[in-house]
Amino acid sequence: MEALTIERDLDLTEIINGEEVVSPSPFSKHQIISQRILWVVLSHVKKNDLGNVLYSPLDVILEEGLNRLQPDILFIRKNNTAIIQDWIRGVPDMLCEIVSQGSFRWDTNIKKEIYEKYCVPEYWIIIPELKIFEVFTIEKGKYKLYSYAEGEGAVTSKVIEGLQVNIKEVFED
Repeated sequence: MEALTIERDLDLTEIINGEEVVSPSPFSKHQIISQRILWVVLSHVKKNDLGNVLYSPLDVILEEGLNRLQPDILFIRKNNTAIIQDWIRGVPDMLCEIVSQGSFRWDTNIKKEIYEKYCVPEYWIIIPELKIFEVFTIEKGKYKLYSYAEGEGAVTSKVIEGLQVNIKEVFED
């Protein structure tokens, strides 16, 4: 009897500026924070019928062969759903990266520059160790800090209408 082979693209390989980058799987703390953010965003988006919320691992192909990334969470407005295909082929409306040990430079510099280059309307950076939540929005082709909280308080989204995230709920132990 022949062995059954199932082909899947479940690896954590990204293509960043034309180079393949393989990241280790995230730690449990990263996944717990991701789950909490996903729950808040998904509940709000569903309740208000705003679009689709998806999560990693899922390739976001910004430019074939040059930039294929796997953000932790992404949001796509209802009027932008044509980019949802086998993977995401185009520019989502919001991308979220949760910084893990060893990914600080990638998430806060390299990926931020790539997302800015493709004019992703909103980019969230979450730094669990510092309990920081930053929301950047595109203005004239450059990211500007739109909302910020550290330790307590809330951040708001410009792209996801009416969304406010209490960061204490995200970082609670």
